[in-house]
Amino acid sequence: MNFGNFKWVNESKAEYKDGVLTVYAPSQTDYFNSPVKENGAFPEPVANASLFYTELTGDFVFKSKVQLEFKNFYDAAALLVYENENVWAKLALENSDLPCRKPAVVSVVTNRISDDCNGPVMDGNSVWFQISRVDDCFAFHYSVDGVEYNMVRVFTLPVGQTVKVGFEAQAPMGEGGNRYYSEISIQNKRVENIRAGY
Repeated sequence: MNFGNFKWVNESKAEYKDGVLTVYAPSQTDYFNSPVKENGAFPEPVANASLFYTELTGDFVFKSKVQLEFKNFYDAAALLVYENENVWAKLALENSDLPCRKPAVVSVVTNRISDDCNGPVMDGNSVWFQISRVDDCFAFHYSVDGVEYNMVRVFTLPVGQTVKVGFEAQAPMGEGGNRYYSEISIQNKRVENIRAGY
């Protein structure tokens, strides 16, 4: 995997060694445009998490295994599609605030205001993710074995033909830490069935 054309939004540290990309998540970092008003107004967007990205034009399929050590609520490793701080979407393995106190596949789609969706609960600290694009439609999928993928959601975003896509590392509540990405694949191709992901 060649990361020579990758750039940063909110620069941090990245290292690629033995097939694993390690991105450091600084403390108190996240992407989230809260849908909950405070004193009658939406809070300012939080957009300080580190994104190590490339630009993709047209249809694509982006896959990676993500892994991290969970320390605090909302610690996460994510794949992210990014237009700007008000238009983006992420698929994360996150230390969620679910009652079971287990990590979950969490997705957030932001078009000025974020939604926030806790998905399947995971027993371990790793999962495979896939993001597909067909025209202005995107799909998030996850897999527990890297072979069979399940849909998380399908959605649209008001983005251009070229969009930033990459690896997001966040630690909203804690001291930060490394996030690991492996088995990375980026292909400019069009899936036949975006709900199925292939």
